Amino acid sequence: MLWQLHRTLCCLMPAKIDEHKSQTVCPEVRSRLRDIVGASTNWRDHVQAMQERKALHTLLAKRQEDLPPRRMKDSYLEVLLPLGSQPEIREKYLNVHNSVRFGRILEDLDSLGVLICYTHTKQEMQPRSPLSIVTALVDKINLCKKVIYPDCDIKFTGNVSWVGKTSMEVKMHMLQLHDGDYSPVLDATFVMVARDPENKRPAFVNPLVPESPEEEEIFKQGELNKLKRIDFSTASLLKMAPTAEERNVIHDIFLNTLDTKTVSFRSRILPPNSVWMEDAKLKGLQICHPQERNIFNRIFGGFLMRKAFELGWATACSYGCSRPFIVSVDDIMFQRPVEVGSLLLLSGQVCYTEKNYIQVRVHSEVYDADTREHHTTNIFHFTFISENEVPRVVPKTYGESMLYLDGKRHFAAIMKEI
Repeated sequence: MLWQLHRTLCCLMPAKIDEHKSQTVCPEVRSRLRDIVGASTNWRDHVQAMQERKALHTLLAKRQEDLPPRRMKDSYLEVLLPLGSQPEIREKYLNVHNSVRFGRILEDLDSLGVLICYTHTKQEMQPRSPLSIVTALVDKINLCKKVIYPDCDIKFTGNVSWVGKTSMEVKMHMLQLHDGDYSPVLDATFVMVARDPENKRPAFVNPLVPESPEEEEIFKQGELNKLKRIDFSTASLLKMAPTAEERNVIHDIFLNTLDTKTVSFRSRILPPNSVWMEDAKLKGLQICHPQERNIFNRIFGGFLMRKAFELGWATACSYGCSRPFIVSVDDIMFQRPVEVGSLLLLSGQVCYTEKNYIQVRVHSEVYDADTREHHTTNIFHFTFISENEVPRVVPKTYGESMLYLDGKRHFAAIMKEI
């Protein structure tokens, strides 16, 4: 960015921490968010707190033009995760390999992205925001480091980079301190949407005005990202047939797995160094307790991402028989909220492999015990790299073949990015 602004939230980066009270980025940011929307810290008071938010409807803008424009630097935030200088907080972030749990980083990114959007839409005369800002999409998270060290301070920075009528794109960066300098670890792009105080209808947000050629380019990229998402959705294999090239790929796989000793379409043989797709999956169940709720008393999106990532990692680990490292996260669409008390079913599937790369898709759904209905809430896409070359995953059915092609598409898009 052209501006040299280091806007530090003092309340998020306390100079001194009580030795008996650990404070980390996520709780501090979420505490700030609760203050902004007036959310209750007690689960038993959540209904009353939401009722009180109804009165904020009168503060909503009737048109976007009625809201003052903002600059990119107006929403810029910089937050510290002091893993090195305050070792008492490391335990929450530490994994068995003595590195930082990436699932915890996903939680922090999600909370910070929402706070950045509230900073963009803040009205000076309003102590509480009438907006309900929620994560709509994780467009992409690309990592440039395999290992995140647990004993070095981490810095998050970010700002709103593009604005529509009711949606905002947020770009965030994570850096880690080494030898006195902060070096890049990952770049993330989230899309947030603003809704009314009851989180029922869209609400207008402040327009964004670029101030320099560089900012114009950033804003233009945000518009291009939106168009890419529309194109990707339009070409979805749930809507459109595979391309001619993709059909050839699937037919070649089919021919390579036919049993030449029989004249049958049903007789299939697994090629050497391969795994049937049906044998490359793991499943998990999560009971969604009030502890994991967000400021609007639904399950926190960062928690869902952490659980999905951990299952995805375990799926890649069991498939490759060695430790996998996350390379990229992309195209996480939050299709419907998860209510407190839900039974959350997670299914991790290896859907594409290439050399030592493993593409994992995690499907998330809630189960209603009363109606016995299942509803999809999220689809997560993770790209891992294994320490060793992995077997080729092979689809057997047409549905598995579509999963294979979808994974291949996501993998190709990631490789193009990085």
